[in-house]
Amino acid sequence: MARVRPIGHDDRLSIVDHLDELRSRLFVCLAVLAVAFGLCFWQNNHLLTVLNRALPDNSTSASHGLASVPSESVQLERLFTKQAAAATALANAPGTSAQARQAYLQEAAAYTQTAKTLPESVSNQEKPITIGVGESFTTTLTVAAYFALLFSLPILIYEGYAFVIPALSQTERRAAYPVMAAAPLLFLAGVVFTYLVVLPPAVHFLQGYNADQFQVLVQAKSYYSFQILTMLAVGLAFQLPLGMLGLHRVGVINGSTLTRHWRYATVIIAIVAAAMPGADPVTTGLETLPLVILFLASIVLLKIADRRAAARAAAEAKTSFGDGLDPT
Repeated sequence: MARVRPIGHDDRLSIVDHLDELRSRLFVCLAVLAVAFGLCFWQNNHLLTVLNRALPDNSTSASHGLASVPSESVQLERLFTKQAAAATALANAPGTSAQARQAYLQEAAAYTQTAKTLPESVSNQEKPITIGVGESFTTTLTVAAYFALLFSLPILIYEGYAFVIPALSQTERRAAYPVMAAAPLLFLAGVVFTYLVVLPPAVHFLQGYNADQFQVLVQAKSYYSFQILTMLAVGLAFQLPLGMLGLHRVGVINGSTLTRHWRYATVIIAIVAAAMPGADPVTTGLETLPLVILFLASIVLLKIADRRAAARAAAEAKTSFGDGLDPT
């Protein structure tokens, strides 16, 4: 664990030294993942609550065609309301004594008050089901592991960058710094976009499709896997501008190439979005839109990079011509 900082570009290390540095950085990554996993497992109830928010409320599920059976809280509220009505009817029945009438009215008032406060004490949020003895525990472990990976991503990226930095020149390092800083930010932006924009309508559409023909139950394992894999896929897809800049850096593409072949790029983006989790039209459309926007942003970035490269080439040619050299 001695080497925890990037080594110099001019340092000379043996194969054993490189392996020792790699081992040290792997230990750091594993330690960070272990700590993050412990924290996520400790707070797993809050993480599961965050994921469950994409599910519809039971109180409004009937209006959206997602369920035909009222929730437990709605059923209890109706029951107490009926009891209050029955007690009121007994109090107003002919021949009821004043003492009995007072008792019935007090009972009706108690039922009414209970019916009013019930929605606040019983959660209307729908929850996924588990069908195995240990599925609740294993699903919680899986969710905690995915969130631990998500939270540890910036440190993992730094450790990978710190290991490969000796192979980069000073100029390449200046270009790599913003790239390595933007990678986790773009990934987190993709995760947040998926959670806030993609998942709620996608879950409502998938769960509500032909709901009157099915007994709609959401299994926890498949539901959380769908959410997490979708967030990971969109987060990785948000790295599109960085990938384009990398291809531009090695001379494979430029801004003009993307502009000329934008139709083919749009088809490829649609295919990539269809290959992501949730191949329904709602999810695919919501995943395609940001990728198209990122592709357009990539064109702008590559145009700027082309202009800067042309300016540098012109400056170098001018310098060479000034020194008496042939600019060609």
